Amino acid sequence: MERRFFTHVVANVVLVALVLTVAAVGFVGATTNVFNPADDAPIYRGTGEKQVSLMFNVYWGTEYISDILAILHKYGVKTTFFVGGTWAAAYPETLCSIAADGHEIGNHGYSHKQHSKLTYEQNVTEINACGKLVFEYIGTEPTLFAPPAGDFGAETLRAAADNGYKTVMWSRDTIDWRDKDSETVFSRATKNTESGELVLMHPTAHTRDALERIILFYRQKGYAIVPVSTNIGEIWTSASNIQAD
Repeated sequence: MERRFFTHVVANVVLVALVLTVAAVGFVGATTNVFNPADDAPIYRGTGEKQVSLMFNVYWGTEYISDILAILHKYGVKTTFFVGGTWAAAYPETLCSIAADGHEIGNHGYSHKQHSKLTYEQNVTEINACGKLVFEYIGTEPTLFAPPAGDFGAETLRAAADNGYKTVMWSRDTIDWRDKDSETVFSRATKNTESGELVLMHPTAHTRDALERIILFYRQKGYAIVPVSTNIGEIWTSASNIQAD
């Protein structure tokens, strides 16, 4: 009787161990290639002391870019232009002019899709199609990705990270695509400024008209205006080191 009881107990222990092992394997498999906050999380602001970034997302507004470049050149300011693939394909000369002026080129997806609705594979296609096109024109592939309309999901972040991109959002939005007023753009770009700001803009007439004042404001407040990669340097390096490990 005691022997049978002992055998029964041992059998149950083995069965429980087997179940736990299968569960553990299943859990590991289920968590492979999912959102990893340390590696994939989007960046909303930089860490640089007394520095900010002006970011231009470009799918339209080409007619204002030469004026914007002239203003930036006048003050020796370098910024980041996140370009859409369809725009780059239509205006390669303008893209090359931006890069030739020393501005950073970021990836804004190929066709301005709603990335949160895309599968992992579709996200990869949209991101890489833009990146490879930019490389064809300027010889450098972007490493920063700004999702169109700020729309992303876990698959977007994973697709970006898996292909060498850091996803960048913003700390303040001028909403210049909607509110066509230079005073409003200036106020949204400068009010209650803090170090590490990532200021979202687009190539519009009213943004062009406000740009010089925005630059002077930051200069007077002692802020350096730098490309996004410079502003987020510590975050980017930290994430890269985590991935490398």
